[in-house]
Amino acid sequence: MASADLLEGSDRGFTFNEADFRQVQRLIYEHAGIKLSDAKQDMVYSRMIRRLRHNGLTTFKSYLDLIQKDKQEWEAFVNSLTTNLTSYFREPYHFPILQQFLQERAGRRMRIWCSAASTGEEPYSIAITVIEALGVRATDVDIIATDIDTSVLAKAGSGVYTADRIESLTDAQKQYFFRGTGKNAGMVKVKPEVQRLVKFQQLNLLDKAWPVNGCFDIMFCRNVLIYFDKDTQRNILNRFHPMLADDGLLFVGHSESLLHMNDKFRLRGKTVYDKR
Repeated sequence: MASADLLEGSDRGFTFNEADFRQVQRLIYEHAGIKLSDAKQDMVYSRMIRRLRHNGLTTFKSYLDLIQKDKQEWEAFVNSLTTNLTSYFREPYHFPILQQFLQERAGRRMRIWCSAASTGEEPYSIAITVIEALGVRATDVDIIATDIDTSVLAKAGSGVYTADRIESLTDAQKQYFFRGTGKNAGMVKVKPEVQRLVKFQQLNLLDKAWPVNGCFDIMFCRNVLIYFDKDTQRNILNRFHPMLADDGLLFVGHSESLLHMNDKFRLRGKTVYDKR
């Protein structure tokens, strides 16, 4: 960890000392299970400084005092430190597996949970795959998309993106599943038949009670577990286990492994697991 003097370097407009950073580490870990490494100090500074300026504050101590009392600002604090890197059909090798799974169970009511919805690209990619796999029977599938960050959920719910966000899609997908916004050039909007398949809601995976229940045929938890320590991962995965259908699939991120949970989950394909 850099010293307090280094953190207060001349390129910074505000003092951000080691005690401030340690408190941020503790708060975000206790609330969201996110383990910030010491190497993230510059990232924390750059994201939090926007909140200081927004609130007209001049010290990190005053801001950290504020979030203890202001629920709305606490939410903004969590949102500012949540990483939301995503794209349409990210880790594309998962979607043919999803499509085959859906087609093999056509005619059956199915439920899918995307537990890290971010700005919506992943759940809408899932919805597009459902439509391509099942056609008119796509309405047999319910997709629940959750995230801890309320600001990205608002964007996801709008379904509006810059046109460059869908460049990786085929021309047919662009035409069939998106339309121009009619207001802003260079923007596209997800069509209603795709949006109708997805229900967005806020959820913190560390909460004792989750506002989702029942059994899911498919669970996506991609590029989330890497932000948690092993104990937190085990706790979340132990809660996932009874919620996954006996013949269901759990998709995780390309750099994630469930080897430490091989008593509960069995590797079926590239970062795709089924239930033991």
